[in-house]
Amino acid sequence: MAGDAERNQGRQGDGRSRHGRQNSSGRAGVETIVVTDSLRELSQKIGYEFKDASLLETAMRHSSWTAENEGFESNERLEFLGDSLIGFVVADIMYRRHPDFDEGKLTDLRKIVVNSNALSRVAQDLDLGSHVLLGRGEQAGGGRAKTSILANALEAVFGAVYLDSDTRRAYEVVTKLLSEAIDDALGRLGQLDAKSQLQELAARLDRALPEYRVRDEGPDHAKVFFAEVFIGEELMGSGSGKSKKSAEEQAAYAACSILQENPKPA
Repeated sequence: MAGDAERNQGRQGDGRSRHGRQNSSGRAGVETIVVTDSLRELSQKIGYEFKDASLLETAMRHSSWTAENEGFESNERLEFLGDSLIGFVVADIMYRRHPDFDEGKLTDLRKIVVNSNALSRVAQDLDLGSHVLLGRGEQAGGGRAKTSILANALEAVFGAVYLDSDTRRAYEVVTKLLSEAIDDALGRLGQLDAKSQLQELAARLDRALPEYRVRDEGPDHAKVFFAEVFIGEELMGSGSGKSKKSAEEQAAYAACSILQENPKPA
């Protein structure tokens, strides 16, 4: 049996021969699409059979791949659409499930599900990393395991499902694939106040106050923020998200767990 690396490279290497070029509408030409074993496998994992296979193809094209292969559309537009779809579905579910929650709590619940870390975990369960088409540099840099790439690919898949079907069917697919994250959201509600919790914990343990270091990647319309939190010179946690605040909250939540287990400086 071929190793994962060899299989992944094969999926990427034959990308041009089986990926339709854009037509005048910006969509890949359906007539050039061949449904490969990789696409069939991915459709089965998603639980949805595409009528227009070019949509799923496009959802797997990272911008680093299209930069090296002219005439092909990246997954960024589908990602934009899928992000909006996920936000709507999760908001609708939380609204119906928690009639006693105010707008603030509902927003917090949605943030727990709709963030890069949570979405990348779902993408990992689907093994999206082995299907994504990456440029040579991104692949060499471990792009198949990057949180932002996996989360964005999952959003693009949801956008593709929506365009291929309708709102009802897309709602069902999103709900099915995010069901565990949605069900766990209530128990993780305290995570969103993690920065305050971390500061109080550090003070109680006579440790230095937390210091956050944040960087961002990507174009202005699709930035991903990465945060690290230090106590003294010790890195205590890291996180990512589509806003600086979200990334810092993720990092603080991770740091709280580590600090509780190891209260004394390393």
